[in-house]
Amino acid sequence: MKPRSFFTILTTGAIAVFVVAAVGFFWIIGRSPLSLLGGGVVAYPQAALFISKQAPAAISLLVNPEKLDALRQLSVPISKRRQSRLEWDELKTNLLAQTGLDYRRDIKPWLGEEITLAITSLDYDRNPNNGVQPGYLLATATKDTELAKEFLQISLSEGAISESIDLAYEKYKGVNIIYQRSLAPEANPSIWANAVVGDFVLFANHPEVLRQAINNAQAIDLSLARADFYQTALETIYQPRIGLAYLNLPGVSAWLDKAAVPQTTEKQTLTVTLAVKRAGVAAETALIGVKNESDRTPALSEPVTALSYLPANNVVAVAGTNLDDFWQKIQAGLNPQSPLAQLANQIIASIETPLKIDLAEDIFSWVKGEYALALLSSPENSSGWLFVAENTASEDITEAIAHLDSLARQQGLSVGEFPVGDTNVTAWTRLKTASKPNSVSLNAEVRGAHAVTDNYVILADSLETVALALDSRNSFLSNPEFQKIVASLPSENDGYVYVNYADGKAFLERELPIIKAIELSAQSLLAHIKAIALSSQGSKAGVRRATVVFELENS
Repeated sequence: MKPRSFFTILTTGAIAVFVVAAVGFFWIIGRSPLSLLGGGVVAYPQAALFISKQAPAAISLLVNPEKLDALRQLSVPISKRRQSRLEWDELKTNLLAQTGLDYRRDIKPWLGEEITLAITSLDYDRNPNNGVQPGYLLATATKDTELAKEFLQISLSEGAISESIDLAYEKYKGVNIIYQRSLAPEANPSIWANAVVGDFVLFANHPEVLRQAINNAQAIDLSLARADFYQTALETIYQPRIGLAYLNLPGVSAWLDKAAVPQTTEKQTLTVTLAVKRAGVAAETALIGVKNESDRTPALSEPVTALSYLPANNVVAVAGTNLDDFWQKIQAGLNPQSPLAQLANQIIASIETPLKIDLAEDIFSWVKGEYALALLSSPENSSGWLFVAENTASEDITEAIAHLDSLARQQGLSVGEFPVGDTNVTAWTRLKTASKPNSVSLNAEVRGAHAVTDNYVILADSLETVALALDSRNSFLSNPEFQKIVASLPSENDGYVYVNYADGKAFLERELPIIKAIELSAQSLLAHIKAIALSSQGSKAGVRRATVVFELENS
């Protein structure tokens, strides 16, 4: 083994195991035997005992990767099992290629039911002379402590030992710690440390990080496991799970900025769990620390009827009630630089720009009842949009529609009515002339259209889209794929965000460039995703909850 940081090797290996397990998990479908267990295990990360209350982040896999691999093989159709096995083996080989480790030989024999990787501190030594030094801790449960110790001994004997680097042995509060020691200051080696504590093997990027972990475990009130905010978040998670992630959002922001302290002392945490659903994989989230958050029960117990006006070929669909209030909460709760905020802003801009309107002021402000918004893709790969709002027969709606017509006229558009079936549709058009030999033709370019029924107001980018909305034979609400993924979401919620990822991938990449960036960073995890659905479930005791479901191929 060439000289290199032993901790880097082990951390990379652990991350690889976690990712491999996650990819295998993403293949699991409803008919898998794991569904008999209710989606996972009823367990929480035991390694939280070693992690400080101030830790920026911790992510845990709560099921042995081998169990997930076996379940994945059972769930994949026989015709695809060979391909699935090759993908699995190739991923393990590629991820571990630079570590010198072999998963089956070095890790599998002793690995237990938990792998936790944590950023334990932003600057473990608080020494301004050596810059910001984050602390990293890897805690792996072991089913065979002796095999784990044997693995460590073999790795140490083949590890990064040279004339300038030696190993030091320290007894700290009854625990044996082994770490690198520099014999030549100019060598400045990467320092690693490890220890076996009970049923866990701990690895850290510095012995001080291990000392702090041992302190947390022995003075348990210092640990994340005993933090009130952590326990409050866990109490909102009812379903069995396969993995759990905890993020101290100000701490994570400081870590990304390579800062020694967060910019704010306000506590805001996000806890995410992964579980199996019939449609695929579900992530439940609990957000704590939102300003002025009050208890709020979910507004809906079933999908809004407005969805019945959306055609089946949606790429993105959003539905709920009281859009004005919803949009204000989004603006107040999202960091402007976050991917979700950028995605929302790009969708809004794709509608606002051609119409030259302000959606929040000109449309959202008067939508107090049901609503549904869709981005559409045609076979020619052209884009379109459709918005449906409940007609509450108020003066605000009448005035709002008249205001939109007035804005169209101010832009030099013609406003006229056209019959579509039994409904009159108002279209905003720009007349253009086209010269031909010995003749001149007049063409109308439709920039937008709207129709008002007894129950709903329909706005779209074309007459054809309004006609689709008025045709109930092709309703999105009766779409089997949508029904399937919605069945995996909590029945009581505040509405849905639905993305047809498989069919709309090319469209999404073109219209929303951020999607391409996300794909490049998580390509292997997105390869088998068909659709994504998100819903929020209100707030209780200062905790805002939401669920994301990933529908998978063959599910």
